[in-house]
Amino acid sequence: MRETAVDGSELLRATFRRSAAGVAVITAHADGRLAGFTATSLASVAAEPPMLSFNIGARSSSWEVFARAEHVGVHILGEHQADIAATFARGGADRFAEPTRWRPGPFDVPVLDDVPAWVACRVVARVPAGDHRVVLAEVLTGDPDGPGRPLLYHERSFTALRD
Repeated sequence: MRETAVDGSELLRATFRRSAAGVAVITAHADGRLAGFTATSLASVAAEPPMLSFNIGARSSSWEVFARAEHVGVHILGEHQADIAATFARGGADRFAEPTRWRPGPFDVPVLDDVPAWVACRVVARVPAGDHRVVLAEVLTGDPDGPGRPLLYHERSFTALRD
């Protein structure tokens, strides 16, 4: 076994590049502004009450909206949606313009069309964690029965499950 002499931040990034992660888009609406970003940090936290978490950069262009939003939309992307993942990951993009298809959903959160699953959640906590915030949110409603298989992120690119 060998050790790699790199700083801790680069070691963390390099390590997690080796792990495949599901891809989600998190959306919010606050003060008349829409925001959304691509996340691979989505995690189930508790069954009672049903709660999930995700991380967002405190310097992200989306953070200002997420810091004030009472509700968020969480979308599991399908393997057919790598373009949506890329759009919501790109800085400076109008993420809700065409060709993104979405609608206002419960609690006025933007809901993306044609995703395998989505939920609308109530934000219960925002926890500082270094240069990010961990957002805890209670699942209120949604649809787990959309089309497609999940999109994955591995080694800096979007990919799909193989049979």
